[in-house]
Amino acid sequence: MIPAALSPLRLPAIAAPMFLTSGPDLVVETCRGGVVGSFPALNQRSTQGFSDWLDQIAERRAPGDAPYGVNLIVHRSNPRLQADLEVVVRHKVPLVITSLGAVVEVVQAVQSYGGLVFHDVIGRRHAEKAAAAGVDGLIAVAAGAGGHAGTLSPFALLAELRAVFDGCLVLSGAINTGAQIAAARLMGADLAYLGTRFLATREAMVAEGYKQMVVDSRAEDILYTPNISGVNANFLRPSIVAAGLDPEALPPHGTLDMQTEAKAWSRVWSAGHGVGGIHDIPGARALCDRLAQEYRAAMAQAAANPFGGGA
Repeated sequence: MIPAALSPLRLPAIAAPMFLTSGPDLVVETCRGGVVGSFPALNQRSTQGFSDWLDQIAERRAPGDAPYGVNLIVHRSNPRLQADLEVVVRHKVPLVITSLGAVVEVVQAVQSYGGLVFHDVIGRRHAEKAAAAGVDGLIAVAAGAGGHAGTLSPFALLAELRAVFDGCLVLSGAINTGAQIAAARLMGADLAYLGTRFLATREAMVAEGYKQMVVDSRAEDILYTPNISGVNANFLRPSIVAAGLDPEALPPHGTLDMQTEAKAWSRVWSAGHGVGGIHDIPGARALCDRLAQEYRAAMAQAAANPFGGGA
């Protein structure tokens, strides 16, 4: 079930909030394309800067555009959480995506003005905690997703989550095309969650070399390790080598520390297994147009020929 607060949507999808990557330009163009755009609050260096970005997005969005969302890191190492949450409430951000912790007070603060809270999970235990906190949706971060990813198959993860949660389910993990968004819906997800595909867009706030590395890479170029930021995540092997590190002999990182997270991710670049299916760097709105066309074609094909093949 897609919450009514997320309408109007042209496509059942969210462009994931990507650390050091997503900003107002990417969010606005994605929303204009009919897909939920989002960005991490910590992509701005200060709470005031975060508030300024929200003002920019509000000024640039049109009434018929898709809604937008903000990611909050709900972890004790994030010293800005309370201040950023106050900004979220003041701006009445439609969707808040929480990561690394499900806190009842955060959920209630967002829901107090009618906002939605979706929470990242990689397994059933995290899902049960988030459901108990009262979240409106769960984001199933399956194997192959960029950033802080899980290791479970999307088939297994969706089934586990649906067994303990009857709200909105969002699927993440190597989704690049409209046909794959349709597949996520057919698997039982309400929405698809695309990160790496939107990383390789003109509006993404990363170096052109990063975008080109995504285009040039394949799934075998992705390394899953906790030794970059302290939490298991997927990274591009070529960027690890370029940073002067040995992908096979990374030193232990220790515990997650948001103060050093930006420094680590700025020189070692993250991406998901879907890199092998990315071959260009379009504008975000053009990408949304393509995804919508592919989605409609895939759903029509499934309806017209439910058994596939030449039957």
